[in-house]
Amino acid sequence: MLDSRAAVERLDDAHVEAEVVDYLRHPLDAAALGGLLDKLEDPPTDLVRRDAHFAELGLTEADVETREQVVAVLAEHPRLLQRPVLVKGGRAIIGRPKDRVAAFLAE
Repeated sequence: MLDSRAAVERLDDAHVEAEVVDYLRHPLDAAALGGLLDKLEDPPTDLVRRDAHFAELGLTEADVETREQVVAVLAEHPRLLQRPVLVKGGRAIIGRPKDRVAAFLAE
């Protein structure tokens, strides 16, 4: 599985400039999340991590079905933002599985 550090290394290897956003120190607000979703090629709900924290918060699939719900949940709980997210021009992908990163960068 590709983590955020590995994604940055791939960007460096491909000589692609990238901005790394520390979303925990500087969480994305609703407008920024909406802008990211505008670029995202994946379904909006895929941007939400379904991990132990998701369960601890008592969230279910019904809480992240719509774009608006995804924005609300991620604005309130930035730790649930799936990563890595790669943005190139007007497009964005979630870099999982890891083979998506190389194909995305090559385009």
